[in-house]
Amino acid sequence: MLNGLIHAHSGLRWIVLILLLAAIFKALMKWRSNVNYSEGDRKINLFAMISMHVQLLLGLVLFTMSGRVDFSQMKDAMFRFFSVEHTTMMLIAIALVTIGHAKSKKTTDDVKKHKTIFIFYLIALLLVLIAIPWPFRGWGNGWF
Repeated sequence: MLNGLIHAHSGLRWIVLILLLAAIFKALMKWRSNVNYSEGDRKINLFAMISMHVQLLLGLVLFTMSGRVDFSQMKDAMFRFFSVEHTTMMLIAIALVTIGHAKSKKTTDDVKKHKTIFIFYLIALLLVLIAIPWPFRGWGNGWF
C-alpha cells in the first residue's frame, strides 16, 4: 500500500506541474494582451489548485506512514529534506496557489485576475520545483 501511495504521489506531480505551467503561461499571455478572463481561465486555475490539494492529501498520508520522515535524524540530509524542507516548501506553495486563486476571484478587473494568478502560481511553481525529490538528488523514486 505504501509503495502504491508513493507512486501515486510521484506520478501526480506531473499533472500538478503541467496544470501549473498551463495556468501560468495562459495568465501571462492574457495579462500582457489585456484579454478578458474567461471560464476556461477559471477552470485551468481551479484544476491546478485542486490537483495541488489532492497532492497535499497524498503527501500528508505519506508523511505519517513513510520511513523517510524522522525528526530525530535531522543531521541526515535525506531525513531533514523529507521531514522539514520538502513538507514546508510544498505547504507554502499550496498556500500561495490557494491565496492567488482566492484573490483572483475577488477582483473584478480581468487584467488584475491574470496578473494575480501569474505571480502567485509562478512563485508556487518555483517552490515546487525546488522541493521535488528529483532522481538526480538521490532520494526520489524515479521520474514516474
